[in-house]
Amino acid sequence: MTNLLQKELGRLEKQLLSLAAVVEENVQMSVKALAERDVPLAERLIKADDEINRLEVDLEEECLKILALHQPVANDLRMIVAVLKINNTLERIADQAVNISERALAVSCSPIITCPLNLDGMAGNVITMLEKALDSLVNADMTLAREVLELDEEVDTIHSQNYQVFKDYIRKNPEVIDTVLNYLTVSRHLERIADLATNIAEDVIYLNEGRIVRHTIA
Repeated sequence: MTNLLQKELGRLEKQLLSLAAVVEENVQMSVKALAERDVPLAERLIKADDEINRLEVDLEEECLKILALHQPVANDLRMIVAVLKINNTLERIADQAVNISERALAVSCSPIITCPLNLDGMAGNVITMLEKALDSLVNADMTLAREVLELDEEVDTIHSQNYQVFKDYIRKNPEVIDTVLNYLTVSRHLERIADLATNIAEDVIYLNEGRIVRHTIA
């Protein structure tokens, strides 16, 4: 029974990492679609969300099956709980990538302007956070997990600055408010991805140390 459980847990981990790779790529591509006004790419990413939803449901069902058949305890139980949480978080990150892709479509229909918000720097930090969170999961690296928690504050600061820039910019350029509002919406979506990457890092710490670090200094 123990050997069978370990094999199933190994398969579970592979499924989670496969989903994580797809989600990470979709986030990167959604930012690219926005920057390059790439309509076909944005549309493809929106359509791809159905497959991610299916993968998320399949993984959840596998977790529930293992819980029912093996009734795991201790470390094995903690792993399944962490996989369930991270699985759900990845699906929510994918939803944010869809939201960014939808904003990319909206921007593509607007007059071309130079984005006044710091979306490039923000997106770079967010993608770094997501990469570090997933690498910490793969390698059980608590240092990387804690770096994600620290980077979240930087992203929050950039989003606050973007909001102030937005207010100042539309006072001077009210004719482009719709376009700039789309960019501000992307800033909010990126901030949300950063929060979700932080959730993954917290779950990795829980998985490896058995400590819940939400609302605490890790």
